[in-house]
Amino acid sequence: MTIQPQRSRVSLAALLAAVLFSVSACDNVGVEPESVASADRIFTEDGAYTSYLAKLYGSLIVSGQSGPDGAADLASLDEGFSQYTRLFWQMQELTTDAAVVAWNDNGIRELHNQSWSDANQFTSAMYYRIYFLVAQANEFLRQSTPERLDTYGVSAETRALIPGYRAEARFLRALAYWHGLDFYGDIPLVTEAFGITTEAPQQSTRAQVFAFVESELLAVTASGPEALPGVGAAEYGRADAGAAFMVLAKLYQNAIVYTGQDRSAEVVDYTSRLLDSGAYQLEADYHDLFLADNHTSPELIFSQPQDGTRTQSYGGTTFLVHAPYGGSMDPAAFGIDGGWGGFRTTSTYVDYFAAADRRPVFPGVQPAGAQFYQDGQTKLIADLGDFNQGYAVPKYQNVTSAGVPGSNATFPDTDFPMFRLGDVHLMYAEAVLRGGGGDRSRALALVNELRQRAFEGNGGDVSDGDLTLDFVLQERARELMWEGHRRTDLIRFDRFSENGVWAWKGGVPEGRTTAGYLDLFPIPASDLRANPNLTQNPGY
Repeated sequence: MTIQPQRSRVSLAALLAAVLFSVSACDNVGVEPESVASADRIFTEDGAYTSYLAKLYGSLIVSGQSGPDGAADLASLDEGFSQYTRLFWQMQELTTDAAVVAWNDNGIRELHNQSWSDANQFTSAMYYRIYFLVAQANEFLRQSTPERLDTYGVSAETRALIPGYRAEARFLRALAYWHGLDFYGDIPLVTEAFGITTEAPQQSTRAQVFAFVESELLAVTASGPEALPGVGAAEYGRADAGAAFMVLAKLYQNAIVYTGQDRSAEVVDYTSRLLDSGAYQLEADYHDLFLADNHTSPELIFSQPQDGTRTQSYGGTTFLVHAPYGGSMDPAAFGIDGGWGGFRTTSTYVDYFAAADRRPVFPGVQPAGAQFYQDGQTKLIADLGDFNQGYAVPKYQNVTSAGVPGSNATFPDTDFPMFRLGDVHLMYAEAVLRGGGGDRSRALALVNELRQRAFEGNGGDVSDGDLTLDFVLQERARELMWEGHRRTDLIRFDRFSENGVWAWKGGVPEGRTTAGYLDLFPIPASDLRANPNLTQNPGY
């Protein structure tokens, strides 16, 4: 693994350690969360602004106020289930060909079966988790205006930091709203101008939310006081222009779904900015991207740092490290104290990989050379509840690239790589193939760089004739397996519901097509009851 000492985990972990606020979510997204003390008391203290910013980042990483459990952010779901990344991953991966689950918690099988309703606890909790982050960001932006800072008597030293903090808050809110428009379509657009009120917000169109996210990201990457640091210039784990460019590229990549407009030219533009910045480079060993010292990787653009001591939760990579382990695996080999025996992959997904592709050959897997963990596992699944049916995928591990266990056997040091350069390579290639301009020869070279790493230089290259949109979709499945992209990719390629069949889709072993309305998740039934201005998505 390439070592970059300046990319220390300490910066954001220390920021997270400063969290002082306790906020609670509510069913009506127009009602903002309340802190344990009034704003007039909290924001007179200079340190409050750093602490509140920490809480904004923390809402992506932890699930409450007191470690892994005991003071949950959301009251509607078991705290371990309610962490942002855990919910996001299940929505993006468990609903597709990538994963099945052995557990039978209320509503979880509905995700892979594509049989969820507006009462599903997981789709509802994701909606509230998004608005929890939005509400916190709105409150920070309300309380950090120049006028408010005058009122609170904030020091000149702290005032100098506030514009940058506001840019980060706007980025995090835009990120959450991008997830919201991707998952739910037409949703309320609530900003800091809405205020704390009992008034219910109006429902915005998907196009309106798209335009807001776009405008916010363009604003924080333009010159001005409320601008993010340049590409690759932020402390590790915090947002900079590179992270914002990545969300813009994702927004434009899926614009045909969100607004009916092809924005491939903008995808080429923003991925080129990332590629040409010199701030990132491919990790030499693919597997090092998912280990306990992955914070040193030059490939990561924006990640969610986890630390076995400072950022404990039963979501995030605690979930991604423990949930796929079970059967005959030795937990100690993966730096953990036990597996949860939950997630495997489908036979459909296994067949995407050529025998020489080393991406599924995870460190510590036995027997040596097996692409997935196959010891005691069958490829085909007849019973979803039997963990030994379906190949296991120990992609995320709590050991370093040198094989040293993480600092805590329950809570990993492994960071979640939300955005990385390998994805940018494939996004550029897809946008070129969709007519967005760019350079086809460069697109081919970028794809082959990933293939050369995957095949360890042994026959992975593809020719120009092989470079098709169907190929790119499958290559995204291989390169980005279990990284939280699959559902969005399948919808963009029209393979998620009415088209495309995989094992256990629709709740049957052989798989079947499902109704097109499932391309959107439902607005939670509880929110429809709380807000008469909302209309449910069609089909529910």
